[in-house]
Amino acid sequence: MKSYDRQVVWLEYLDSERKRNEGRRVPLNSCIKAPSLDELTLACSRLKLDPEPQPARYPSNVSRASGFVSVKKATKKHDTVMMIARELSKVRGEKTAEQGRFKGKS
Repeated sequence: MKSYDRQVVWLEYLDSERKRNEGRRVPLNSCIKAPSLDELTLACSRLKLDPEPQPARYPSNVSRASGFVSVKKATKKHDTVMMIARELSKVRGEKTAEQGRFKGKS
């Protein structure tokens, strides 16, 4: 049953490897390369959007495994996706910095 108080945010919306006609919804300078469902869930949690992750296949590209997060409606969908994109960039940056620290301690 469809929930009218939630919005669906697919990984494809935020993937810099996708073209606009392949499902990307934000500008390239706001995207990251190959976001994971865990990263997307963490970004939504930080924004207090009550995420519910779900592995799935994007309807227009069923050959590639993907996923989506169902979040509480806060604003217009575009505004919500842009907020998530900014937070997702921060999550990826922290993850990269953390991996760099561990590589340096050999």
